[in-house]
Order: sequence, then structure tokens, then C-alpha cells
Amino acid sequence: MADHDDDSSRAARSTWPVRVYALGAEPGDDLSASTSPDERVRMMWPLAVEAWRLAGRVLPSYDREHIPGRLFRPGEARSDDDGA
Repeated sequence: MADHDDDSSRAARSTWPVRVYALGAEPGDDLSASTSPDERVRMMWPLAVEAWRLAGRVLPSYDREHIPGRLFRPGEARSDDDGA
């Protein structure tokens, strides 16, 4: 049975998209030329949800009008307290 599992895994991996780049010649992280802003937000959302989960915190449920924030004027000292 192990051989069958190995064959299945090998077959599944054969369809993975793989690209090889020389060290230092990898493409950049800027996806703006190949994706829309909407697509990039959709890519980010699962990462944000997972980050909140891993931090052990509840995902906020406020609407845009009630997003908490602070305004720091130029030269104004900022505390290290992020409210967490």
C-alpha cells in the first residue's frame, strides 16, 4: 500500500506549477502588473484571518465608520502601547 501512496503523491506533485530561478534572479513581490487590487485583497484576507487566529485574538467585527484609530501630528511622541 505504501507504494500506491507514493505513486499517488508523485502523480499529484507532477501537476504542481514549478519555476526555477537563478539565485538573485527571482521575480519581485510586486503583483500589481499581473493582478487587480481586488484580487490582491482577496489573496490577503485568508492570511489576515489566520494571523488573528494564531494570535489567539477575536477578529474585529466593527464597520468601517467605527474603525479605531489615532492621529499623530508631526513631532508628536508616540507610545509603544498599541492597545493590544
